[in-house]
Amino acid sequence: MHLDDADPDTHRRVLRNVGNLLDALDDGSPVELVVHGPAIAAVLAGADTAGALQDLLGRGIGVAACQNTMDREGIRAGDLARGVHTVASGIAQLVLRQRQGWAYVRP
Repeated sequence: MHLDDADPDTHRRVLRNVGNLLDALDDGSPVELVVHGPAIAAVLAGADTAGALQDLLGRGIGVAACQNTMDREGIRAGDLARGVHTVASGIAQLVLRQRQGWAYVRP
């Protein structure tokens, strides 16, 4: 899943979409949410989306935050919600996952 939108309503909608996807897939199916640009706000500790995000992390999804965005915005790894990991580039992560055969979804 790809999230790069600044709108908090979009953040909540995408997290609901991820939950719905998990409900529809076989148990153990890998799902990763890649967040970059202004959407980085959705994965910060204390964000309005924190509860929904922790629920999804507890269900086994991966959440990748773009280090390029974090550097540009002065965000440190410790500012992210617990369980969110970083990748050097959000866009590159999306390309790498597609090369590995993952489906690309931009809700």
